[in-house]
Amino acid sequence: MITRAPEPAAGRVGTEGAAESAGKGAPPGKSRRQGRVRAAEWSPVTSSELWTRETADRYDAEEAENSSPAALAPTLDFLARLAGNGRALEFAIGTGRVGVPLRERGVLVTGIELSEPMADVLRTKADEETLPVVIGDMATTVVPGSFTLVYLVYNTISNLLTQDEQVACFENAARHLAPGGRFVIELVVPPLRFLPPGQVAVPFDVSDRHLGFDTFELVQQHLVSHHFTRDGEDGRYRRGASRHRYAWPAELDLMARIAGLEQEQRVADWDGSPFTDDSPRHISVWRKPVG
Repeated sequence: MITRAPEPAAGRVGTEGAAESAGKGAPPGKSRRQGRVRAAEWSPVTSSELWTRETADRYDAEEAENSSPAALAPTLDFLARLAGNGRALEFAIGTGRVGVPLRERGVLVTGIELSEPMADVLRTKADEETLPVVIGDMATTVVPGSFTLVYLVYNTISNLLTQDEQVACFENAARHLAPGGRFVIELVVPPLRFLPPGQVAVPFDVSDRHLGFDTFELVQQHLVSHHFTRDGEDGRYRRGASRHRYAWPAELDLMARIAGLEQEQRVADWDGSPFTDDSPRHISVWRKPVG
């Protein structure tokens, strides 16, 4: 059984970030949205229309490298340490790439997920009693109880396309946190320093099976990730595109302050590497004050 939340407000979205097929959260330059890319055509997402059964069924295979025990170990170590003996809530849990192995480590995990097909795949790995999942949007959906940890990985906050929606996500995290609890986000640093003067596109992956590049709309702080992925050996390519709103670390800190959270830690990776001017991404932690 998957619990269903009320239909989210228009424009609210939530489902773990994008891979080559517009996947669940992703490395720099990737995100999990797929669809039309021109702002005038981009309609609010309030259902599973983008995260279809086909997308969900191929997601784990396409993310196999990022989902291996070796790849996930630093992420799980980091999150398990912050969760301690308390409960953890994953926004946009998707197919359970992180949530399921974290639960296997003994952390009590609950998930919020927009896409029913993605949650159905998760349900083949863990039942409702083991890992409860609520179908809904990460900016507004409320689940029972309080948590010592709320986390949002793989660039997924960028799926929220306005600053107000991103602030609402922080406020929703704060709403679920117990005093002293932490909110963790994994997010790419906007790669604008790689943008050549007078151009709007930055490539992020060029390989035999995949070509990816981002185009930028600076006024709205939007980027569109374009993906051309070769399926099979017949030479055919599948095209995907996903729109995101990028945010700088300092902007996220201000969102956290609006939500009543305090910045506690920022590192370059799950292994705790120092965050520097050259870091392509960051793991940021904010804490809900006690009292």
